[in-house]
Amino acid sequence: MGKRATMTDIANHAGVSQATVSLVLNEVENARVGAATRQRVLEAADALGYRKTQRLHRSPTGARVIGLLIDDVTTTPFAAQFIEGARDEAALHDCIVAVFCTRRDEALEEAALDLLAATQLQGVVYAALVTQGVTPPERLKAIPTILLNCHDGERRFPAVLPGDVAGAFAATEALLKAGHRRIAHLAGESWMEAARDRELGYRRALASWDVPVDPDLILAGGFTVTGGRDLTAQLLALPEPPTALFCFNDRMAVGACDAIRNRGLRVPDDLSVMGYDDEDLVRYLQPPLSSVVLPHDEMARWAVGALFDGAVIKAERPVRMKMDCPLALRQSIAPPRALARGDVGPSVGS
Repeated sequence: MGKRATMTDIANHAGVSQATVSLVLNEVENARVGAATRQRVLEAADALGYRKTQRLHRSPTGARVIGLLIDDVTTTPFAAQFIEGARDEAALHDCIVAVFCTRRDEALEEAALDLLAATQLQGVVYAALVTQGVTPPERLKAIPTILLNCHDGERRFPAVLPGDVAGAFAATEALLKAGHRRIAHLAGESWMEAARDRELGYRRALASWDVPVDPDLILAGGFTVTGGRDLTAQLLALPEPPTALFCFNDRMAVGACDAIRNRGLRVPDDLSVMGYDDEDLVRYLQPPLSSVVLPHDEMARWAVGALFDGAVIKAERPVRMKMDCPLALRQSIAPPRALARGDVGPSVGS
């Protein structure tokens, strides 16, 4: 079976936000969505073969329940995708999702599990908004549980995580294929697992193309717009600046584009830029930003589906699923200026 269409896919196809797609497909009353936009969303859903979940026919009080315990909903903009993906998959199994934001507070987690114990509980999805190692509550050992965007050191629970190493490899290789050899990496902070994985993918891609890693082209200092702007200014001041940037996330990439413009340069004519996360905003930049898609919706769907998969739940060694992070190539990448002019330069990979 092919990958099922998600609300993110529909949003990209229709040129609207995921929030608009959710309002239309869930038939939210009094939603301020114009008729033309509503029609465009419905046509995109139909074209992509989106499977609309059905409403439960019985009262929610008699429904089977899946608990979604998430540590935060504000650190990144992706909590909604976790919730929507989990809810849509749960509905296919005639379940509802009860969401608890616990801030990883033990008392709040215990209170949430107490409430869930009074329901027809089918299982728990224990989620983190930022990829990390966690120590889930002991009570979860007696409940079917899937870890979403996190993992436990003892590997007692199945987990689903983004394939950040492979995603960063593909992002860097896209720049190599365009002809770039001086590719800088604006790295996230070292305490972040995603930052370490994405830098590793960057390094592996360079090595696979026999391009030496230049430590001067790897700068870490944050994951914000300001951080991206400041680090890019440092790179542009080098005697031999890079011709391309691979950024830890889209926010740093937005800051990088600001710094490039502030120097009187242009993306991608003078520098190519690649982001990561594929936030809604980036496709509306000028030029639209190439990025790597974090499959939060698909990860949440897999987590809920796995609760009903006996092979996953009962496996002697819990599964650790790495979800593909596909490229979204747009207009922020071009060959280096020397190659574009036809000057002698490094060969372009296939």
